[in-house]
Amino acid sequence: MSFFKKLKEKITKQTDSVTEKFKEGLAKTRNNFSGKVNDLVARYRKVDEDFFEELEEILIQADVGFDTVMKLVEELKLEVKRKNIQDPQEVQSVISEKLVEIYEAGGKKTSELNMQTDSLTVILFVGVNGVGKTTTIGKLAHKFKNEGKNVLMAAGDTFRAGAIEQLEVWGERVGVDVIKQGPGSDPAAVMFDAIQAAKSRNADILICDTAGRLQNKVNLMKELEKVKRVIEREVPGAPHEVLLVLDATTGQNAMIQAKTFKEATNVSGIVLTKLDGTAKGGIVLAIRNELDIPVKFVGLGEKMDDLQEFNAEQYVYGLFADMVERETEE
Repeated sequence: MSFFKKLKEKITKQTDSVTEKFKEGLAKTRNNFSGKVNDLVARYRKVDEDFFEELEEILIQADVGFDTVMKLVEELKLEVKRKNIQDPQEVQSVISEKLVEIYEAGGKKTSELNMQTDSLTVILFVGVNGVGKTTTIGKLAHKFKNEGKNVLMAAGDTFRAGAIEQLEVWGERVGVDVIKQGPGSDPAAVMFDAIQAAKSRNADILICDTAGRLQNKVNLMKELEKVKRVIEREVPGAPHEVLLVLDATTGQNAMIQAKTFKEATNVSGIVLTKLDGTAKGGIVLAIRNELDIPVKFVGLGEKMDDLQEFNAEQYVYGLFADMVERETEE
């Protein structure tokens, strides 16, 4: 059985609405990436060195990342040789299989959050301004509240004008209280207040916003370290997640941001926003392979429930949906 057929079987066992969201959200990348792969396959009679060179170019243009592309193509060549594949059509299924393998090379299920069952879970959000950090925090608070959790938000971005108000708007929208101080106040003091409020209200989850300036990396590091120290002192073992928000439409710039924040703090997962707005969704693979940080959530649209837990198989299905459907109907 081909990988496409196996993939379809696995996807069928998952929620239809989630499958549809990945399919719709990755439409731009799929039309760009799959279209070029289809064209490549149609032009070649056999799988040779020229075929792989063109495939490398397509993958790099999709922002899969140079190192990841080299690794992927090397593995493809070995697989093609091992299975004695002559027909370029057969390579499409092998590409999708290798993409899943590369993503899941880390082992355990990557999208799962480190949630505490009998105590407070603290989730710290980091990321530059303009990537959709506050919106993501609001959507995640909405998700948790719908699951019956008692949620609080901490307005730790006291630096950017309007950041506190923006979080409060989201708080009102989703019915979650926001713990705040005035603009310019010490973010660590806000975190302290928020943790005391979370404890006194028996909150299940505290989601913390932080300032997103990157101009002065030293200040950013010091501020994040201080915030983390306060959280750790008040809740041993916290923060349980440090989620870095990146804008998928910025491509390789997102990789630079990820490297900077990885140096500044112990990032445990990525939230990739605006994946539906880019034709270069291969950035997901570059982040996972080159930075060894799992993508935990992806933004696949504007609606409240368009923030989805990342799933490597759903993602690859979103990239190859047309081919998968075509092969499984035959």
